[in-house]
Amino acid sequence: MSVITIPKKEYRILLDAKLRYEYLRQVMEKDIFSPPPTKKITEVLGAFRATKKYNQKFLKSLGRGLRRSSYFRT
Repeated sequence: MSVITIPKKEYRILLDAKLRYEYLRQVMEKDIFSPPPTKKITEVLGAFRATKKYNQKFLKSLGRGLRRSSYFRT
């Protein structure tokens, strides 16, 4: 077995790239293009609101976007 020496900075760059690739591969294995489990706008907004990560301005904008979406029209 051969030993190859590379600078620590280059090693970190390569390691970071590998970890990003692995993360992306794991995400892509899931069905990311499947439709949301519900067509109820209030449920979607409620789930976002429950996380307490989003401000009211974002939630309002999300609600407008969902109402415009053809998927959520009944």
